[in-house]
Amino acid sequence: MSATSAFNEEKGGSSSVGEPEYGHDPASGGIFSSDYKRHDDLKEMLDSNKDSLKLEAMKRIVAMIARGKNASDLFPAVVKNVACKNIEVKKLVYVYLVRYAEEQQDLALLSISTFQRGLKDPNQLIRASALRVLSSIRVTIIVPIMMLAIKEAASDMSPYVRKTAAHAIPKLYSLDPEQKDQLIEVIEKLLADKTTLVAGSVVMAFEEVCPERIDLIHKNYRKLCNLLIDVEEWGQVVIINMLTRYARTQFLNPNINESLLEEGGGGDKTFYGSDDDDDDEDDEDDEKKAEAAAMAKRKPYVMDPDHRLLLRNTKPLLQSRNAAVVMAVAQLYFHLAPKVEIGVIAKALVRLLRSHSEVQYVVLQNVATMSIKRRGMFEPYLKSFYIRSTDPTQIKVLKLEVLTNLANETNISTILREFQTYIKSMDKDFVAATIQAIGRCATNIGEVRDTCLNGLVQLLSNRDELVVAESVVVIKKLLQMQPEKHSDIIKHMAKLTDNIQVPMARASILWLIGEYCEHVPKIAPDVLRKMAKSFTNEEDIVKLQIINLAAKLYLTNSKQTKLLTQYVLNLAKYDQNYDIRDRARFIRQLIVPTDKSGALSKYAKKLFLALKPAPVLESPFKDRDHFQLGSLSHLLNAKAGGYQELPDWPEAAPDPSVRNVEVPEWTKCSSREKRKEKKVDKPFYSDSEGESGPTESADSESDSASGSESGSGSEASRSRSESEESEEASESEEDEEEKEKKKIKKKKKELKKPAQESESEQSSEEEERKSNRKSKPQKSDSESESEEEEESESESSQSEGESEEEESEAEVKKKKKTTASKPPSKPAKKESKKEMKEMSLLDLDDFEPTLSPQVTPVNAFLSNSLVTDLEGLSLTDTVLSPATIAPSSALKSYELLHRITGEGLSVEYCFSRQPFSPDPHMVAVQMQFTNSAATEAKNLHVEDAKLQSGMRVKEFPEIEVLPAGETATVVMGIDFCDSTQAANFQLCTHTRKFFVSIQPPVGELMMPVFMTENEFKKEQGQLMGMNEITEKLTLGDKYQNEHAIVQRVTAAANLSRVPCGSDKECRFAGRTVTSGSLVLATVATKEEGAAQLTVNCEKMVIGTMLVKDILQALTQ
Repeated sequence: MSATSAFNEEKGGSSSVGEPEYGHDPASGGIFSSDYKRHDDLKEMLDSNKDSLKLEAMKRIVAMIARGKNASDLFPAVVKNVACKNIEVKKLVYVYLVRYAEEQQDLALLSISTFQRGLKDPNQLIRASALRVLSSIRVTIIVPIMMLAIKEAASDMSPYVRKTAAHAIPKLYSLDPEQKDQLIEVIEKLLADKTTLVAGSVVMAFEEVCPERIDLIHKNYRKLCNLLIDVEEWGQVVIINMLTRYARTQFLNPNINESLLEEGGGGDKTFYGSDDDDDDEDDEDDEKKAEAAAMAKRKPYVMDPDHRLLLRNTKPLLQSRNAAVVMAVAQLYFHLAPKVEIGVIAKALVRLLRSHSEVQYVVLQNVATMSIKRRGMFEPYLKSFYIRSTDPTQIKVLKLEVLTNLANETNISTILREFQTYIKSMDKDFVAATIQAIGRCATNIGEVRDTCLNGLVQLLSNRDELVVAESVVVIKKLLQMQPEKHSDIIKHMAKLTDNIQVPMARASILWLIGEYCEHVPKIAPDVLRKMAKSFTNEEDIVKLQIINLAAKLYLTNSKQTKLLTQYVLNLAKYDQNYDIRDRARFIRQLIVPTDKSGALSKYAKKLFLALKPAPVLESPFKDRDHFQLGSLSHLLNAKAGGYQELPDWPEAAPDPSVRNVEVPEWTKCSSREKRKEKKVDKPFYSDSEGESGPTESADSESDSASGSESGSGSEASRSRSESEESEEASESEEDEEEKEKKKIKKKKKELKKPAQESESEQSSEEEERKSNRKSKPQKSDSESESEEEEESESESSQSEGESEEEESEAEVKKKKKTTASKPPSKPAKKESKKEMKEMSLLDLDDFEPTLSPQVTPVNAFLSNSLVTDLEGLSLTDTVLSPATIAPSSALKSYELLHRITGEGLSVEYCFSRQPFSPDPHMVAVQMQFTNSAATEAKNLHVEDAKLQSGMRVKEFPEIEVLPAGETATVVMGIDFCDSTQAANFQLCTHTRKFFVSIQPPVGELMMPVFMTENEFKKEQGQLMGMNEITEKLTLGDKYQNEHAIVQRVTAAANLSRVPCGSDKECRFAGRTVTSGSLVLATVATKEEGAAQLTVNCEKMVIGTMLVKDILQALTQ
């Protein structure tokens, strides 16, 4: 067999078949006959009567589309099968039509009647596909048909079809914007949909068509928040972004109090510090007092329950597998959450840094912006931003940016060590960025400026010119801050002019020498001499700086440099570059005075040697947070098309009732009763109101209603706002309550007389009875005093805000029922101060004739100083028992877990100021658990304590069961290491874990110490100098007497009173719980309310913080 025949056989006869094909006329399409044959096959199959062949053809066509091949020439053959009875074929036909309906609009229009029939198909997928194809035909003539189809689909039984209708809305809107009003009606209807499938799509349509119509969201806000967790990921992103904008228009800024405090803080300092008695200063003081009064009257911030609902329902999405959802929640928390709660997003964002480089890039852009304002939240994850050698350059640069933002005095040494290794990288752009980062660290943190400068100077001897050049540029910027200190560095850089060849670096060195020539008077002329020699060979940027240097030296040292300057200017006069020729001509006229030179030459020195401000090395992400985080506009740092601005917070909160949805009558009654039951069991909330209320506003009769509210802090007022919000009483109930109020007032009047008459006789019996049946400490002197004051006030001041009265009346009714059934040996639970007063009177009416004047007689018997002197002594006499005269203010309680967050379980804590028996170096924290849920809580315990180094926690014994409606009190010990840093841990039940944190006021880190006056003076003498802090202050009107001062100081800090010979001095002593460091405080009073506070403490930080707290306590 010959070679040629074998070759032909090997080719499989392809050439023999192919040759006649290539022989055809190209116009006949013979070259592409195989394609044509394949499409012909498909057309035949689509025209056949067998559904199986049609289905096979459609599968092949859809597969072609999926591979990116063009199948548009099959459109006529496919569109004929839109009326096919086989559902599988029909579905695939619609898939094809959605793809090509826009391209083949004329042919699609021919089949429009079939699509309309498809909208009535019993199969939901066919109905949805028909609507999708119809909305893909971009022809204005069928807009009415599309509109009708969308309206019908919006009322469809199938949520899938309704979702498709929502998708069709933006398509129709872009085709014909005049349909907006009708489309808004459809959107409003779909927003009321309760299915998760529709929610994301309709919110997307809302954002496209009418994002300004916030009123459409009001009624659906709570539903969207609750559905959020179950919506598909794409919908979650859309809804979260929309709700972020909504919340910014409807709720108050949760961090508003911080800004107020910052503004007020400056005013207070000047107020306290002013010792002069000039008229102007008096006027200023009056203004500041007025401002302070305005701030006091301003209601404390209470978070709207709907705001809390949004934050609570989005938090679990931080664990989403989808990076876009996590990013959306992170931006929501950044823009809406209180400062203390933002930290939760840091961990989630750091987790995203393990994703692909594209995701990393977006996340790091946002982290870089966040880390400027909220540096603290990313500090624990510093190592996550260390750079890997495999990272792309843009990721490296962003991580550098974050590291630079996170740099502070504590971590700068580790960051600079990292930067040292980065400088050795082969990636030159990255090395340049690192050197700039070192420069920024040096400007931001003064302590390391010299270290950074020395490091950068060492880099000047690097072999790589780019590194040297970048170092020179950064050093130049740093030296501008303190040039007089660094003349040796300028000298060192002057020597580098022989070696460095990078034009930018040479130019920077010459600029430095010229600018600070008076610091290096001997070297500067020599540098000019060298540069004059090589002038003709230098780059243009260097030549310009040589001319500038010559001009500056001529003006400061003309003896040595006159000839050199003329030589340089002559060389420049004939340079090839016209910029240099112009500069030389200009400078010659300016510095060398001639007859022709104008008036400017007189000011040459001012022009050339003017002080130039040091450049500010700022982060490029500094002002990016005005764009919504996570948006394309934020990424590009430019407004992208379709971007909607993030609104500013409103000054006053809009009406929250717009979000209330009408509830059927039968549900309203039952839920109302439940709510009232829950409301009664809130003992700890009211404690905090009761203590802080009287101390801050007991004497202002007109503000008695707002006083307890303003003093209570956010925890108590938050609980009140929730109960207010949840009350939706009918008119008939309000009438009943008004009658009830009148009865209570009558009872009050009747009871006051007998109570006052018999108070002195029965007080001791009263105390005995109370101490026997109550293990808790009694109310403080101040509380009982304030109660007396309040009782003697007029009835007008007793009338509080409607909501408060309703609440207390509801509780009173409840109490009456319970007191009838319970034996009198168990006391009623504490309510808020004013409620306590009313309730004790009512209970008194029921079964105890003299219960109201609880601790009052003790105040009558004991002088103020005796009360404090007897503190800590174990007296057997019931009247003077420690419970009676224990700390001069009731223990302040704080909220640890809100009942909404805790799903019915609420936890309050207070610092009991008792020694913690298992470990005396721990602070005892008393916690009260209240189960407001309908079911019992089990296995309550602490887990996973995340503590700062050195801190320890002694957990409380596990509470096995807490029945519904019951309370339990436990004590846990925490060693705070003499710092006010928070102890973070998880509070666990048998089903849930809650992240909580306890942060101690500095005054609770101490325990009282008893010492004599001589011992006090001796210890004080050893704690002078840096351990002593003295502040002058003006005492408030209420705190002019000794008793009030003692009461306020011991309320602010757990210190004991030291006996003192002088009546103008109050002394206090204590030790820190952990280290036993001595803390001594002295308040010396002078004329006209002036006073001086002195704190001596081994630990200066604690001393400083204590001074601040005591000042605040004595001047409020």
